[in-house]
Amino acid sequence: MRDNRKPPDPDPQPFPMSLSDPLPPPARRRWLQQLPYLSLALFLAAIAALVWLTREYDDEAQRATLISDVLWMEQNLRFNLDRNENHLQEIGPELLATPTLSAQTEARLASLLTSERGLARILWLSPEGEVRGAMPPLAPAQAVHDASADAAAVPVDESSVRLARAIGRPVYGPAHPAPGGTHHFEVHVPVWSDEAQVGMVVGVYALSDVVMRELPWWFSERYHVAVLDSDGRTIAAKSKVAPVSPRLSYSMPFDPPGHGLTLQISAYRSDPRWIPVLLGASIVLLAGIIVWSVMQLRRQLARRQQAEVALRAESVFRKAMEDSMLTGMRARDLEGRLTYVNSAFCRMTGFSADELLGRKPPMPYWDPERLEQTFELHRQIMTSGSASEGTEVRLRRKNGETLDVLVFEAPLIDASGRHAGWMGSVLDITEQKRAREQARQQEERLQQSSRLITMGEMASTLAHELNQPLAAIASYTTGCINRLQDEAPLDRSELLDVHQRIARQAQRAGEIIRRVHDFVRRSEPKREALDLAAVIRDAIGLIEADARKRGMRIRSELADGLPQVPADAVMIEQIVVNLVRNAMDSMRDTPPAERVVAVHTAREGRFVTVTVADRGAGIPAETAARLFEPFFTTKQEGMGMGLNICRSIAELHRGRLAFESRPGGGTIFTLSLPVDAEFE
Repeated sequence: MRDNRKPPDPDPQPFPMSLSDPLPPPARRRWLQQLPYLSLALFLAAIAALVWLTREYDDEAQRATLISDVLWMEQNLRFNLDRNENHLQEIGPELLATPTLSAQTEARLASLLTSERGLARILWLSPEGEVRGAMPPLAPAQAVHDASADAAAVPVDESSVRLARAIGRPVYGPAHPAPGGTHHFEVHVPVWSDEAQVGMVVGVYALSDVVMRELPWWFSERYHVAVLDSDGRTIAAKSKVAPVSPRLSYSMPFDPPGHGLTLQISAYRSDPRWIPVLLGASIVLLAGIIVWSVMQLRRQLARRQQAEVALRAESVFRKAMEDSMLTGMRARDLEGRLTYVNSAFCRMTGFSADELLGRKPPMPYWDPERLEQTFELHRQIMTSGSASEGTEVRLRRKNGETLDVLVFEAPLIDASGRHAGWMGSVLDITEQKRAREQARQQEERLQQSSRLITMGEMASTLAHELNQPLAAIASYTTGCINRLQDEAPLDRSELLDVHQRIARQAQRAGEIIRRVHDFVRRSEPKREALDLAAVIRDAIGLIEADARKRGMRIRSELADGLPQVPADAVMIEQIVVNLVRNAMDSMRDTPPAERVVAVHTAREGRFVTVTVADRGAGIPAETAARLFEPFFTTKQEGMGMGLNICRSIAELHRGRLAFESRPGGGTIFTLSLPVDAEFE
């Protein structure tokens, strides 16, 4: 089980979501996923609306300014036209009173005919419509007003004259072409005297002068002004070489004079106003950056969500894996405090995670009888970790039972690469050790049984060997008794020699019995520094009688100065006896002269080798592959355990047992024992 109550982390890493937090419902999760896009769309719409409203507000402000300026221009034109009408009415009686104009009247006419007033000519007519005079004067052909005259030369519109005479008020006539490519229109002002019309004053306006010269410079700098006729043709215009804005244009009737004339005022395209442009560009750039940032954040959020889902799945997988493990896992910080234990470790020790997490040494699962030894092992592991093959420790469960474990410790590295503690794997090897001990005891019993079987096979030979010294002792004892019963004087030197012979034969019999006893006795394996030559001599002495009985010889060549080998003497003697007896068994069909078992010792590097060579029939290939298998034998009466036991003993001593074919026929078995091995 996992316990979330962990000691505080000295350098905690923030994490946005706990792995135990529930996920939101699918509908809410989809809505939350769409929320950034909806917010982004609303933001872009707001930015676009702001830019559009700003542009519209600017256009409306410019259009309001345009209308205001146009109204001013209209009022100014109306004021000038009305003023000219009043002046013409005032000067009319003077013009029609006498045929000759006074200097004062001419001066007043001259002031009316300036370009600022727009009047190009002033005519005064009699009540009958005849031209009484004009300023500037008319040509002789123009002075006669008749129907045959050139229409362009006679600037008086008859219909307008009749209308003005009829209504008694000023009337404007239609625009008409004039010499020089310009257009003129007239204003017909009735002149009254004592409530009777005395004539008509006609003011001829040059359309270009009225419209263009009356405009101030600032108006001409801002706007393009054009006069359009009823067909939409431009008949007068004032502009500079600059493009006009189609969005900022205003048209109104040109009344007076009317008759379908239209004033069209269009604003010139002004130079770019960089502040609004820069402001708009900044807003667009900012919007682009925000869009890009939101997209990047969205991608990062998606990757983070994917990582969280993967982490959650990985955490669940690892939790399931940890709960299914039989290996105990524990984590400790640099002070030795437990920061994590898995369920297998809790089952192994009998303590719950609540009882273990946060504990510092000594741990409750340490064996009280080995507390100091465990403390020393703990300090060693916290300093350099455990050995690569693990460290064996004895622990005690909560219920008091002891268990043997194998601990593997490795450095625990955190996310920043720092050494944060140690991670340990704990294997319960109690049953393995018990099984290993039982196997070892079984191996000892098997070895003892093998030695007893060997002694049983050699029993008759040993009995014969023992019978010889015992018979000699009995013979020498009978001779001594006879000499003592004889009345002849005793020879002390002769009796001493006989007793010495008896002692030698008894010593010989005792040595045979000692060898048999040492070979078949059961004892715990023990390591001691052995003289390998002495062990081989004892083994040869034990089997020498059997060799004589079989008609074979044992030749030993033992090297001098060999180092002592840490080994168990009885086990090594058992290997030599088994190898020599197998060599003799293989030479049953060998000619008697060649029935020699050669035993050699030598030093090869860090090993001392013992070779046993024979001149037997050799080992076939199919037999060699199974030679060391248990219960495999080529003898009718054999058990098939001899060579298997010999190899087990060699491996127990960190050595090896091998064989090879002997040149000229036969087999060579080689036992190699390390000089510096540790005995188990």
